[in-house]
Amino acid sequence: MPDTLPATLAPPANDAIPLQTRSELRFLTCGSVDDGKSTLIGRLINDTSGLLDDQIATLRDDSRRFGTTEDEFDFALLLDGLEAEREQGITIDVAYRFFSTPHRAFVVADTPGHQQYTRNMATGASNAELAILLVDARKGLVEQTRRHAAIVSLLGIRHIVLAVNKIDLVDYSEARFREIEAVFAAFATPLAFHSVVAIPLSARRGDNVAVRSERTPWYSGPALLAHLETVETDLDAAEAPLRFPVQWVNRPNGDFRGFAGTVASGRMAVGDPVVVAGSGRTSKVARIVSFDGDLPSVSAGRSVTLTLADEVDLVRGDVITEPKRRPSVSRRFAADLVWMDETPAVAGKRFLLKIGTATVPATVSRVADILDVDSLRRAPSSRLELNAIGRVEIEAAEPVAFDSYADNRQTGAFILIDRATLRTAAAGMVTEGLDAARDVHRHAETLTPEARAELKAQVPLVVWLTGLPGSGKSTIANLVESRLAGLGRQTMLLDGDNLRQGLNADLGFDAASRSENVRRVGEVAKLMADAGLIVIVALVSPFQADRTRAAALLSEGRFLEIFVDTPLDVCRQRDPKGLYDKADQGKVVNLTGRDQPYEAPEDPALVLRTAELSAEAAAGQVVELVLERIRGG
Repeated sequence: MPDTLPATLAPPANDAIPLQTRSELRFLTCGSVDDGKSTLIGRLINDTSGLLDDQIATLRDDSRRFGTTEDEFDFALLLDGLEAEREQGITIDVAYRFFSTPHRAFVVADTPGHQQYTRNMATGASNAELAILLVDARKGLVEQTRRHAAIVSLLGIRHIVLAVNKIDLVDYSEARFREIEAVFAAFATPLAFHSVVAIPLSARRGDNVAVRSERTPWYSGPALLAHLETVETDLDAAEAPLRFPVQWVNRPNGDFRGFAGTVASGRMAVGDPVVVAGSGRTSKVARIVSFDGDLPSVSAGRSVTLTLADEVDLVRGDVITEPKRRPSVSRRFAADLVWMDETPAVAGKRFLLKIGTATVPATVSRVADILDVDSLRRAPSSRLELNAIGRVEIEAAEPVAFDSYADNRQTGAFILIDRATLRTAAAGMVTEGLDAARDVHRHAETLTPEARAELKAQVPLVVWLTGLPGSGKSTIANLVESRLAGLGRQTMLLDGDNLRQGLNADLGFDAASRSENVRRVGEVAKLMADAGLIVIVALVSPFQADRTRAAALLSEGRFLEIFVDTPLDVCRQRDPKGLYDKADQGKVVNLTGRDQPYEAPEDPALVLRTAELSAEAAAGQVVELVLERIRGG
């Protein structure tokens, strides 16, 4: 092995332009294992910034010990710093490196290629503006290539370099390069990238990395470095709406009260009107305090402390924004998840949601689908396994401020944290809010649900009876309401049959319509509970995810799920509405228990086995549970 780098690899002259005046590009390399990501970055660093003598000596020794390039320098070893990585010849962690040219400064993340480290790749992509997706010219697109491309798209990266690496190992074949370029173009069409530039290169030999290679005369595009120096990623956080998440309230003495944080997007100046997204309270910026003293204005990326012209109640997690372009504020939103936990994601699982500076309890109320990384098609699914990507619905315990990730990556990204282990279970990107803001303008004069309950002198509850058609839900619910009313309690009964004659008359009985039926009833039940009532619901509600979503609308302990557990043959014998007979005759379709499955509650507050209990006895047990919960509340 030579003692010095070959002359052809010597770094180009670097003009003495101050680094702080150059634009910055954050990018990552990704792709399948052993496609040459670390080698490519090592080559870029050497060919642009050069290596010091001691770095060359270390690289020479490491190449002899761990290298895979025979007698040549193995540039991958500049980044694979972990001993485990060197022994296995793979990248495990995300390695960040910095280098510059006379035209631009670069921050590059080298992400792992193995499928089990997909979570690390998502971490590396979270702040990148461009992705270099490497493809081995011999293998072409593989599953992990497609997975990384899908994640890159979900994470809002809109500029791609398709680096067809190891072109030397296919004799610099133009036909092979064009074939891979065409396959990726067809695959990536639904991913909505703004630009895809395909470049044939050899990271090991330097072809088309820093300079154009004479060994690919058929290629007329730019070398990789030239493209990185000139690409415009059109990501200007300063032009986005103002978002200032409050990190902490800074009150060193009684004369100063400021709100510290980092400007996530947008800009503001002293005197600008602002609004608190959650409460709707308005004020003006009085001072912008920094380590260097007061500033007249500030833009995205700067950490400062604000003082406001008015006394406004703010806590960590609140978001200060501009009045005319506010974020959504809601408890419910849909999101794409990159699932990172060994335990699958299923509806009903509870987490801590960290979005911006806010951390609140939240529930995955529904798993809607899973993304097939080969076809980019979504298929219905009720669970997400490790490294899967899918659409879910999230229910937070209290309203949070957010934007869709497509509009603002800073306020549309979040993580889910396992409440037991405190490990990150998923990285998420908000796609849309699922309802209008609720309980978000909390002015002092607003009559709260607690005040309404106090006026009625009772603890509001939602008592949700679920079971097969003919199980006796409506009969028991009527008895429960009568007995509670006799005890002076204020109640409201929501019966599935009655609701389908009015509020839900437009819905059918297919799975999607049933879910919407439960969603509407859950929303109505919540509003009535906010009014201080004890709400009794009698609804088949066959799917666990739908009932979990309804439960998530209320605070802990205010939703009582009661399973009216009646065997199917007993329900058929009773059949008070003749539904089973009509279904047998083809007059009724999609009947739960016959044509569609029923998912029994996983952890009900009470189980009523009505084959053994009379309706009166079952109602007595429900009333007893309600009174016990009221006394405990």
